[in-house]
Amino acid sequence: MTAEELFRLPDDNCRHELVRGELRRMAAAGFRHGAVVMNVAGPLSQHVKAHGLGVVCGAETGFVLERDPDTVLAPDVAFVRRERILASGLPPTFWEGPPDLAVEVTSPGDTRREVADKVASWLAAGTRLVWVVDPKRLVVEIHDPDGAPRRLGGSDVLEGEPLFPGFRLPVADIFGLTP
Repeated sequence: MTAEELFRLPDDNCRHELVRGELRRMAAAGFRHGAVVMNVAGPLSQHVKAHGLGVVCGAETGFVLERDPDTVLAPDVAFVRRERILASGLPPTFWEGPPDLAVEVTSPGDTRREVADKVASWLAAGTRLVWVVDPKRLVVEIHDPDGAPRRLGGSDVLEGEPLFPGFRLPVADIFGLTP
């Protein structure tokens, strides 16, 4: 299957991804998963808009990471820098290439191997920053191409450098642990 065929699939109320030409249906997310996604996307989107940094996208947004065979992944939250959008415009189909930030919120059925494979795919395609948010363990892992992942817990603060100067989000707020 190609990225174009994936885009033209009839809407069946499910998310799909394409990995090396193979269609993968994504399970529906639970309520907690959705709340955690919004706890990241909301503050990030506000910061990005306030500083004119680019565009934050939701989970329906596909990114073409490879061609022939095609790979199209859709993170829970994504960000593309303003400069890239000005150069390419806003496509009506999938974004050709990786986002600058991919946020993956793990689900109960995700294996460590599946999560590691997604992180590796994002980084290999050129994503500058990957945040893996784990609602079960209440941690955020920060991955970039330059080093070992960093892990943040409940009392830590997620900072957006280098993509989001000045962005600070307490990890406890991500998981709804503060009133």
